[in-house]
Amino acid sequence: MLKWKELYDECLNCNKCELKNSRNNMVFGEGNPRSRLMFIGEAPGADEDRLGRPFVGRAGMLLTKGLTALDLIRERDYYICNICKCRPENNRTPNEVEAEACLPYLRNQVALIKPKIIICLGSTAMKYILGSDWRITRDRGKWIERKGCYIMPTFHPAALFRDESKKILFWQDLKSVKRKFDELRNDL
Repeated sequence: MLKWKELYDECLNCNKCELKNSRNNMVFGEGNPRSRLMFIGEAPGADEDRLGRPFVGRAGMLLTKGLTALDLIRERDYYICNICKCRPENNRTPNEVEAEACLPYLRNQVALIKPKIIICLGSTAMKYILGSDWRITRDRGKWIERKGCYIMPTFHPAALFRDESKKILFWQDLKSVKRKFDELRNDL
């Protein structure tokens, strides 16, 4: 297992797929690396690629607003990153080769953080974390425990802009995350 600086440098210099050729910035992740809560999305978007930070665009601001309303603060309470560290052209879904190339980096991040809660933001994150049998509309909001870690898929915040009816379900899921976070905090 690589340490943080080594892992960051390896991601920065990665050439395992073609995404490096079109990116502006590698988007590693940010937040509290000692948090028990970790959010995992799909891949950086245009704003993230430009700034080199995860979830800072329109969808990220919506997520941050919801989490802040629940008193969950990025720098203090959670770590956030993506399956892929580079932006796919035109914000398309990462293909299998791209996702598989980045998964060892994500696994290393998870091993370093040792979260007790992982939230899969959207179907791509859910697929690579929980498996291809899971379906986001059917399985969002369900908790599963694996190796002492609670994992829940929910909608990617970008999906809420395409379908407003998902906002209530997403908010329910975020409240469930807060309950689990508080429950685990009280167990320490």
